[in-house]
Amino acid sequence: MRGLDRRALLLGALCAPSLARAQTADWPKGPLRIVVPFPPGGTTDPIARILAAKVSENAGWPTVIDNKPGAAGALGAAIVAKAAPDGNTWMVTFDSHILSPAFTPNLTYKDSELLNVMLVGRAPLAIACHPDRPYRTMADVVADARQRPGKVSVGLLSASGALLLTVYLQKANDFALNQIYYKGGGPTVQDALAGVTDITVTTLGALKPHFRAGKLRPLGTTGDKRVPSLPDAPTLAEQGLKTYPTYSWWGVYAPAGTPAPIVERMTTELAKAVRAPDVAAKFGEQIDMEILASTPAEFAAFQKAEQERWFKVIQDNNIKAE
Repeated sequence: MRGLDRRALLLGALCAPSLARAQTADWPKGPLRIVVPFPPGGTTDPIARILAAKVSENAGWPTVIDNKPGAAGALGAAIVAKAAPDGNTWMVTFDSHILSPAFTPNLTYKDSELLNVMLVGRAPLAIACHPDRPYRTMADVVADARQRPGKVSVGLLSASGALLLTVYLQKANDFALNQIYYKGGGPTVQDALAGVTDITVTTLGALKPHFRAGKLRPLGTTGDKRVPSLPDAPTLAEQGLKTYPTYSWWGVYAPAGTPAPIVERMTTELAKAVRAPDVAAKFGEQIDMEILASTPAEFAAFQKAEQERWFKVIQDNNIKAE
């Protein structure tokens, strides 16, 4: 290598930290805007608020939660995708976000316009029934559905991971349910509580209070291991069903083009926040969240694999958003 080339490389290496510091020296400019593409309630809004409060406490940065619900999260995601990539706009969202390209007609943004920042954590889905139903496990439901095809009803949120998993389970394990679609997760639980539907498949966080109260019975969970708060509820795989380990998850995104030093600093602060004992305890208690605190690259690889898996299920079964 010529001496000039070596000097240029050395100069670049020495300047890189200075450049990174320069890009973050006057950042953030004002409060950080944390877009939540869902209304208050559910799980995403409180997760965003707890994380934002901890980041503010640790780093001294003011944060503002901006709920932008609509189009199953696609409205808020589009706002973030089109925002200036200056490090002042971020999004905390739910796993259904990555299904929008398959389910939302005329989507106004592209995945490439959003930058994966961090996969915060995950929790398995759960299957539940009213206590007056005869089922003790999901295997019992499958046995009944095989005897009475299309008669056992399941309440499902439209265009959700729960719907895709349920469709996959039926095809892979040769049984048929009567799928009843809802526009919100809350009504799926309410109809299970009222005995309107035989079972529901939804987030563990939505079902836990009713399991504790004895108003719903857990029939199984969808992860690769049992949930600490439901030690007697076997996973679907333990029940002998062909399945994918499936989780609810929560992630942080930024507009594509946000400077790498800013993303790196934010990722560091987010990881510090989510791993704080008080935050981890809240997330564990409320939704049995397994803390992941991934890198941006790990999150991007995870999203790619999940979209490949579930988009194939959507295409193979001609699933439409109801």
